[in-house]
Amino acid sequence: MPTPIPTPNAIVTQRIDTAPGLMTLRVAPVGWALPAFVPGQFAVLALPASAPRSAHSEPEDPPLPPETFLRRAYSVASSSRDHEYLEFYLVEVRGGALTPRLFALKPGDKLWLGPKFTGLFTLDEVPADRHVVFLATGTGLAPYMSMLRTHLARDAGRRFAVIHGARNSWDLGYRDELTQMQRLAPSLLYLPVLTRPQAELAPWTGAVGRLPAFWADGALARAWGFRPSPADTHIFLCGNPGMLEAMQRQLEAEGFREHTKKVPGEIHVEKYW
Repeated sequence: MPTPIPTPNAIVTQRIDTAPGLMTLRVAPVGWALPAFVPGQFAVLALPASAPRSAHSEPEDPPLPPETFLRRAYSVASSSRDHEYLEFYLVEVRGGALTPRLFALKPGDKLWLGPKFTGLFTLDEVPADRHVVFLATGTGLAPYMSMLRTHLARDAGRRFAVIHGARNSWDLGYRDELTQMQRLAPSLLYLPVLTRPQAELAPWTGAVGRLPAFWADGALARAWGFRPSPADTHIFLCGNPGMLEAMQRQLEAEGFREHTKKVPGEIHVEKYW
């Protein structure tokens, strides 16, 4: 017999569509309390295959059996000090199974939220006197938002940099919040980078290109006044596999090492694709 589908235990409290196929979703538990989590960890969202798909999604061929329970882990974007809800930064995979159903949700709709948080992509093993660089493409920005929302005010003694790559300016989720954070926190530097600036309605005056080339050009070193090194900086990578692989090769050529449980290093990689 098929495994029974769990009863929904959470509700959508807010949905903000930041661009077509891109949204932030706030989810609150119903009848239970969120346990503590570490910024950078992820939680599981789930829906049955009987849930409707978004109007912009591709049809499933063949359709999934309605009793199928679809679940996937997503990085939490909200602060660990927010105990009423969790926020997720999601991109719709129109031919996928779960995200088209998540993109059909609206405030008040119910879904299933896993009660456990997992993941080691956190600041816990970064020495307090080391600077931190967050590199991301797309929704890989999500775990960094949780870390910044939780730690930025308390960790003003070290520098943080967010380097976010996207195709267009409207794909720069959290751009307004990060710009405001940068104004209020001198320890934070926000560097958005576009790969398709020619599609902008207004001329883009910021950085362009792919993140490996942007890093090699030394824009962060010029902004900080020194080039980050393994002796003073830890670097986090989250996003598409091509960026992860290229950046890790570049950083290792500069003397950085991947951090593992057995061998401490300065490169922290989240392979969520």
